[in-house]
Amino acid sequence: MQEPDGHLFDAFVITRRPALLRTAYLLTGHAEDAEDLVQTTLIKVVPKWGRIQDNPEPYVRKVLAREATNRWRTRRWRETLVEHLPDREGPGASLTWSLTVRDALLQLPPRQRAVIVLRYYDDLTERETAATLGIAIGTVKSQTSDALTRLRTLIPDLSASDDSSVASLRG
Repeated sequence: MQEPDGHLFDAFVITRRPALLRTAYLLTGHAEDAEDLVQTTLIKVVPKWGRIQDNPEPYVRKVLAREATNRWRTRRWRETLVEHLPDREGPGASLTWSLTVRDALLQLPPRQRAVIVLRYYDDLTERETAATLGIAIGTVKSQTSDALTRLRTLIPDLSASDDSSVASLRG
């Protein structure tokens, strides 16, 4: 077993944390939960760092996705209903679209949501998504198909021929 290199871990966290937070936000739907999810993920990764430091991204994403699913199972969703959306500076069509897609993603079951986020947001291949989630490639394909069908029902403007609309959350 290799000795963990703290400098490499620090560099990984500094460079990859923003992307991990964006992915975690799409998986949880809440900024605070995303922060907690990334922190928990990084804590779980530290003991394995010596083994994974040469290529940590796949392992970290696997831990992130599994931890998100585990949290969903134990907590379910905590929703705060409000009468009016808070005002934000410069709300444009892209913000409205992003919120629409995010809200629809939150209505998907955790595995479907994870597949969509990893495939369309994180731009992973079917094989990489399967490895990250520990499922078969066929399961990735069927979950993607089912999720996109559901998203098209929830968002009528989502074109059946242009699933890249889901990836519009990359911003």
